[in-house]
Amino acid sequence: MAETDPKSVQDLTNVVQTLLQQMQDKFQTMSDQIIGRNILSTRIDDLEKNIADLMTQAGVEEIEAAPEKAKEGQGS
Repeated sequence: MAETDPKSVQDLTNVVQTLLQQMQDKFQTMSDQIIGRNILSTRIDDLEKNIADLMTQAGVEEIEAAPEKAKEGQGS
């Protein structure tokens, strides 16, 4: 029985090492996805801010507000 113990220990060690490697790979993949989403989210936020700034500079907000004021004036 002493001869099978080292093999059993080695098999168990291999299984544990394989499981730990799989867990590490999964955590790394999840971490990469989270980091990627944060970067993408930041880029989208920056893009939305830039669009809003351009619309303000172009006076688009004032143009959109003008028809609402015209509708209010017609109802009176």
